[in-house]
Amino acid sequence: MRKSIPFFKFMQLIFDEPKHAKHAAQIAQAILKARSIRMTRIAAFMPGKMETAYKRITRFLRSCDPKEALWKLFDQKAKFVIADPTPIPRPQAKKTDYVGTLNDGKTKGFWLLVLATPHKGRAIPFHLITYSSRTISKECLSRNWYHFEAFRSAKQLIEDRPVVLDREFCYEALFEAFFHEGIHFVVRLKVKGNPPKFTDHEGREVELQIKKGERVAFHNLLYKGKIPVNVAGEWKVGLSQPLWIITDLQPQEALRIYKERMKIEESFRDLKSLLGLGEVMSKKKENMEKLVALLLIVYAICLLLGEGLKDEIFSCCGRGKMGCYSGLFVLVWLKWRTSISAAKWRCLVERVFSSFYFLVVPT
Repeated sequence: MRKSIPFFKFMQLIFDEPKHAKHAAQIAQAILKARSIRMTRIAAFMPGKMETAYKRITRFLRSCDPKEALWKLFDQKAKFVIADPTPIPRPQAKKTDYVGTLNDGKTKGFWLLVLATPHKGRAIPFHLITYSSRTISKECLSRNWYHFEAFRSAKQLIEDRPVVLDREFCYEALFEAFFHEGIHFVVRLKVKGNPPKFTDHEGREVELQIKKGERVAFHNLLYKGKIPVNVAGEWKVGLSQPLWIITDLQPQEALRIYKERMKIEESFRDLKSLLGLGEVMSKKKENMEKLVALLLIVYAICLLLGEGLKDEIFSCCGRGKMGCYSGLFVLVWLKWRTSISAAKWRCLVERVFSSFYFLVVPT
């Protein structure tokens, strides 16, 4: 096909062995067609008989770990790292070892925590970890342990970059671990229900107050009397409540960074709705995580191609309301690559490949 996505060209950069890159490219192409990571559906869209293709996928997962390849998507130029925990419902998986119950206490499923770096207003994933109520109970661990393990394992890459997180990460044990490990953080503060207490260094309680239209900053506070932090707040006119950020950075800088995260996290929605993340059906946790890692690689490649395609189309006809679509949506759902010539598509692929090269092979 003249306008197909040359996955092999991209996979060669992140898989060490050519045969692994070849098989990863075949599976990636099938994932895009099936819009699913259920192995039977992937196999149905691969060359040859379905049974043979299924065995090829199994051999690939046995001989190769896409999670190792995923690390290479870390953007060394990124100014911060974001994390997004996503519930993956598996209502029929009653006997699957890694499936527990979700927050409602009824629905079967597990949690996928993805770490990513910002890239041109979107998010490029580079690491994942999964957990559930069952794995937590079986391994005598906690959700907090899995959270910090994800950041600890990536610490060498994260270096001095702040980790930017939403409210579900607003808890004392994680802040304490960040403080002791020297990991910078920007986290949205939980203020409803039972808001945390802050004191100054003389032990006096500090109440967070703000009016509509204001932006405030609190320096040198102690979170629950223990952890030194700064707090930033902003209450935009028209919103029902203010935005509060807890951080070890300068408050206004942390507020600016968090706002960038709010734009980027929208890109994770495409991963769930356009590429069939929720359809994972592997019985073994190891295979499930490998398939999800490969899906994240496919997502990154398609996202970059889609953003390039969007720029190509809008440079001719203007953005209008279509500019709000993500590149992945443009590429996978709208299929706008049919609207440009084969020559332009090849040029676009080369430009995106060049960007991808410098992303995974930093100079």
